[in-house]
This record gives sequence, C-alpha cells and structure tokens, in this order.
Amino acid sequence: MATSTKLNGLIKAVRDEGGSDLHITEKRKPIIRVFSKLLPLVNEDELTRSDMQQFIDALLSPEQKDVLLKNREVDFGVEQAEGRLRGHAFFQRGKLGIALRFISKDIRTLEELNVPTSLLEFTEKKQGFFLVVGPTGHGKSTTLAALIDHINKNRLEHIVTIEDPIEYLFTPHKSIIDQREVKTDAKDFLTALTGVFRQDADVLMIGEMRDAETMSTAVTAAETGHLVFSTLHTNTAAQTVERIIDSFEANAQNQIRLQLADSLTGIFSQRLIPREGGGLVPAYELLINNNAVANLIRENRVYEIATVMETSADQGMITMDRSLANLVQEKQITMERAYTFASNPRTLERLL
Repeated sequence: MATSTKLNGLIKAVRDEGGSDLHITEKRKPIIRVFSKLLPLVNEDELTRSDMQQFIDALLSPEQKDVLLKNREVDFGVEQAEGRLRGHAFFQRGKLGIALRFISKDIRTLEELNVPTSLLEFTEKKQGFFLVVGPTGHGKSTTLAALIDHINKNRLEHIVTIEDPIEYLFTPHKSIIDQREVKTDAKDFLTALTGVFRQDADVLMIGEMRDAETMSTAVTAAETGHLVFSTLHTNTAAQTVERIIDSFEANAQNQIRLQLADSLTGIFSQRLIPREGGGLVPAYELLINNNAVANLIRENRVYEIATVMETSADQGMITMDRSLANLVQEKQITMERAYTFASNPRTLERLL
C-alpha cells in the first residue's frame, strides 16, 4: 500500500486529542470524535478528491479497492504501531468518504473498563452462548476482547475468532488463538463458523451475528461443547432475545426458542455515557439465564424478562435503569443524561 503524509497527520491529531474516530470526506473538513462529541478540525483545509484517493491508496489493498468500486462501500482493517484502524470506505452523493475507528494495541481488563468483574464467571464455563450488545461505538468489541483475553491468559484452550474486520490482535498466552478475517481468511461468517466444527476449537468469538443462518450455527456450536461469544446491535437483553428469534421464519422460531433457552448463558448490554468532569463511564445491564428466564424464552414470554431482572439483583442481574440510577447517585452522570439513556423513564424516576 502507498503512504500518505496528510493521512498520518490526521491520525496523529486524533490520537493527540484522545479521540476514537476520524471522519474524512471530500469537500469537507476532517472531523474527529472525542468522548462522543464530533469536533471539526477547523485549521485543516477541506479535503479534495485527490486527498481522498491518496487515503484510499494508503488504506486499501487492490482487492479492497475493487470491492469499493463494485459495491460502493467496503469494510477494512489496518495495522499500525500504536494499534489497529477499523475502517469503512463508501460513496455519498458521488463523493468518497471514510470512517476510521481507532483500536488500542493494548487489551484492557474488565477492571480497567469499569465493568463488573462478575462477567468473568461466563469465561469459566465449558460451553454456552454469551452476548455483548449495544449501539455502535459503545464498547462492545472492547469488552468482548477483555473476556477473550482473560480466557487466553488463564486457560489452555483453542480460541477461534471470526471478524469483519479483525479488531484487537491477541497474543497467545496459555491458549492457542486463530483469528480469521471475513473476505481475507474466509468467504463469509457462516462458512468460517461451519469450519470451526472441524478445527478442534473450544472457544469461539464471532465479531457480529448478521443473519439467521449465522445465529443458528452459533447456537448449535454452543449446544455441542463450544463456548461462544458474540455481539449484536440491540439495546436491551429482552430485545436481543426477540431479535434472534424474529430473525427466523415463523416455522423455525419455536426450535430456536428451545435451543436459545438451553444454550444462552447471559447477555450484557452497555452504553458509554459522558461523565461529569470529562471522559466516559459505562452504564450496563446484565441478564443471567436462570431457570425463570429460560422458561420465559421457551414459553414466548420474553416481555417478562425485564421484571425477572429487576427482582433478581441477589443473583447478579442488573437493569440499565438501575445502573443509570447508581451513576446519578454517585454523581458520575447528570440526571438529564440518565433519562436520555433510560429504558423506562418512569422506572428510572422511581429508582432515583
């Protein structure tokens, strides 16, 4: 690939500001995201088509450039000394655009991420299905990487990751780790996931479940002796269960309900919220699949899961609204901010 002095300067600017994302589009000034806020780089010139072509040449392989021209968009990953860049190149109104997310070279622990260390219990299981969910940009991949790296450092396992693109790079410790990138190392998620059954894998991380076939195969893997971790772009634990079930045709939904009830171990949903005084703080909810939750899934009463979570704090469950209320009471976030992220404003008001 080529190099671009201008791109390197923009990347340095993001790192110097402690930013997470860089947005570059022709005929617009570069914009960075710092602690969830978008900040234009006002001292930079508007980018030209020539600038953008240089960036494309520096970031994409010839094969990826062909995909961009054919599909008008492409996902990619780039390794740098400081870490990795996860990128998406696309066209908008005929102009080239690129969104870059910065992935740290270091994989932080759950303690460093300020999320509950009780999540480590899910890494100690021999099989099952655990999901980390939430909107884009709220730390799902980072939390997932912390869980996988804990297994890597503490258990003798064969870990296979399937990602599009690869984000965090794992250094093998006690475990064997094979990281497969979709379109580079495998045709697609489903093909790579099916291959796991012939690779003597113990732990499987799927970067994202995008269709019913992938979900079905992942659940089957969890039923057949694999410990499976994955992510979904959903807001709550109950919504996640509904999303999985609703991805299937009506005649297959009862079967996936039964499989999910038996294989699911838990769902962790998180948001990164601007903290008073600067930075971000996570708010989260944790669903643990106990007998009550499993029965609700089997009986298609998913709408009652939130009630079980509210009454099961002694088992380690927590709702998003309870987590938000705790942050307000600790003066880490404002009440107004909490209401913005609340699942049920009335419930949050009661908890406050």
